[in-house]
Amino acid sequence: MSTAPETVVAATEKPRIRITDSTLRDGSHAMAHRFTEEQVRLVVHALDGAGVEVIEVTHGDGLGGSSFNYGFSAVDDIKLVAAAVDEATRAKIAVLMLPGLGTVKDLRQAHDAGASVARIATHCTEADVSRQHFKAARELGMETVGFLMLSHRATPEKLAEQARIMVDAGAECVYVVDSAGALVLGDAQERVQKVLDEIGREAQVGFHGHQNLSMGVANSVLAYQAGARQVDGALLALGAGAGNSPTEVLAATFERLGVPTGVDVSSALAAAEEIVRPMVSRIPHMDRSSIVQGYAGVYSSFLLHAERAAERYGVPAHEILQRVGEAGYVGGQEDMIIDIAMQLAEERDLGDLAALGTR
Repeated sequence: MSTAPETVVAATEKPRIRITDSTLRDGSHAMAHRFTEEQVRLVVHALDGAGVEVIEVTHGDGLGGSSFNYGFSAVDDIKLVAAAVDEATRAKIAVLMLPGLGTVKDLRQAHDAGASVARIATHCTEADVSRQHFKAARELGMETVGFLMLSHRATPEKLAEQARIMVDAGAECVYVVDSAGALVLGDAQERVQKVLDEIGREAQVGFHGHQNLSMGVANSVLAYQAGARQVDGALLALGAGAGNSPTEVLAATFERLGVPTGVDVSSALAAAEEIVRPMVSRIPHMDRSSIVQGYAGVYSSFLLHAERAAERYGVPAHEILQRVGEAGYVGGQEDMIIDIAMQLAEERDLGDLAALGTR
C-alpha cells in the first residue's frame, strides 16, 4: 500500500513542496477536451524532464467526464493515461475522478494503464460520497488525494470536518480547492490551517488555485506558509476560467522564496512557451466573464458553457455567470446554464416589448 510522500528537511532548509501539474486535466477545459496522444506525450516529456513529480491526465471533469453534458473528449482517457505513463521516466501519472461521474471501474482501468495517484473530488460539503472510491484506490495500491471543490462555499471549520471524512476513508492528502478562484489571501490561508489542524498528524494538505481574481499564486504561497505541502499548477495557466496557477510561475516563485520544489525553472518556462503555447488556440486570461466567476464564486469550468449559451441565446456570458453565482450552482449542474440563458433572453425580449409600448 502506498503512502504520501514524506517531507525531508535539512536543518537549514525550508520544508519542501510538491507541485502537481494539471495541464493535461484542468487544461483540458481550455482545450475543449481535444488533447491528442501526441500532445500528451510532448507535455509529459517536457514536464518529466523539468522535474515535475506528478502529472495529472484525464478529461477536465475527470474519469468518465466525456459526455454530452460536459463535452466529449477527442481521445479516450485511458489511452491518454497509457500514453502519459509510457512517456514518463520519473513522474507519477495521476487521474482525477468525481464520484457519480467516474466509477470504481474507471479507476481500475486507469490503474491498469499505469496511473499511480488517484485524486478523488467532491463538492466541499459532500466528502462522504468518496468513501468507496478511496477504499478502492488504496486496495489498488495507489497514492490517494482528496479534493474539496468550491472550498469558498464552506467555512474553515466545515472544510476541516469534510477533510476528516476523506482521511478516515483513506486519503493521504486533502486539498483545499479554490475551483472558482474566489478565495482572497487570508481566506485560503485560514482554510488550509484549519484542515491542517484536523488532519495534519495523519495526512498532508494541498492547495489548488485559479486565477479568476489573480490570486492563484499568492494563495499557493500563503497555503504553503500555513502548512500545505502540495500545490497544483498548469503550464501557461492552462485551465478552467482564467486558468490555474501557472506551474512555471509557481516554480519560479518558490525558488525565489528558497522553497525546494525539485522543478527546474528554465525547463518549466521552456515547456510552457515551446510545447504548450503552440497547441493552444485560446490562452486563459482574466476577462470580464472570468473575473465575474471569481467575484460571484462560480465554478471555473462553467466559463465555456456560459459562452456557448451566450452565443446561442444572444445574452452576455458574464450576466449568465452572475446568475449562476446567485443560484449557487455547483459542478455537475452545467445543464442549468441553458435555463439561465433562456431566462435572460426572455427578460430581454419582454424589456424590448415594454420599451416599444411606451413609444
